Amino acid sequence: MKLLKYIFIIALVGFILVSVLTRVPAVQDRLMFSLILSLGGSTADLNDDSLSAVVCGSRSPIPSPGRAQTCILVNAGGNYYVVDIGDGSAANLNNWRIDANKIRATLLTHLHSDHISDLADLHMMTWVNSAHKKPLDVFGPEGVQLVTQGFEDAYQLDYQYRHDHHGDEVAPIDIVGFNPHPIDLSNPVIINENGLKVTAFRVPHDPVEPALGYRFDYKGRSIVISGDTSYSENLIKNAKDADVLFHEAQANHQLDIMKDALADNKGLVKVLDDIVTYHSTPIEAAQAANLANVDHLMFYHLTPAPRNKMMERMFFRGVNEVRKDWSATEDGTMVVLPLDSNEIKITKVN
Repeated sequence: MKLLKYIFIIALVGFILVSVLTRVPAVQDRLMFSLILSLGGSTADLNDDSLSAVVCGSRSPIPSPGRAQTCILVNAGGNYYVVDIGDGSAANLNNWRIDANKIRATLLTHLHSDHISDLADLHMMTWVNSAHKKPLDVFGPEGVQLVTQGFEDAYQLDYQYRHDHHGDEVAPIDIVGFNPHPIDLSNPVIINENGLKVTAFRVPHDPVEPALGYRFDYKGRSIVISGDTSYSENLIKNAKDADVLFHEAQANHQLDIMKDALADNKGLVKVLDDIVTYHSTPIEAAQAANLANVDHLMFYHLTPAPRNKMMERMFFRGVNEVRKDWSATEDGTMVVLPLDSNEIKITKVN
């Protein structure tokens, strides 16, 4: 009993001491200084001796706490490529302390708002206080130049303010903005350098035309990203024998429940009706992965993104009967494909 009493007294004194000390300005300043020093490098160990990817946004436009809109960062031997950059995804990249100096380009699958809305924030990461020597390259379907021009017009004053305030050393005005690359699908290989080949291909997402998917091949490993698509034979062709396929998914049976529950909101019900035909169900995505002979299927751009385990079980109902090798993603889900190996490591950003 005496020992427990002494432990209690020591714990109480310690608690009071900490409570008092953390109110002292000098102690607060020192703790903050130590915290900043401890942050170190990126929390996403993408392994530069690999082809890897981290999901920086896993949801559709339908809100879901803790999830950003669509984004996948692909790492090919230390060169980063950001595929889509929806709302909240740039903040994820910042919070994970991703090295923006390694970002070589952004690849947009199509020009819906949930795939482009954080482009300005991504640009800020690669412009202000960075080692980049040119504007940010942005690949995408025809019309991408209108998107980049629109962002440049909207941020024109901001660019000038930052340059006037910080100067060329931090905000060089001669490299501000974007370098758009509209993709001509008659020449589908859009990047072919440093051992990496990136191939664009068409997917059906009517009335969006064209909508694209991308295949990354790097030193014997491969990742395919579907973009938004209904069931697609062309995707199956372009995903053939890939190590990993990131495929969007929409649970239409859950949308039916939402429509019934929200019947008084006629506009929202119409939207939920309209989107049924231009996304893939989880089972369709699993069937496509099987036909493409993909090693592992990763579901992303989840509509509606599950908010708990019960909703996740509902979302993926029936998938296990079609395919066993699959994973549901959330923000921070990471896949690493070591070179000279068939290994697929699936983990999460710390």
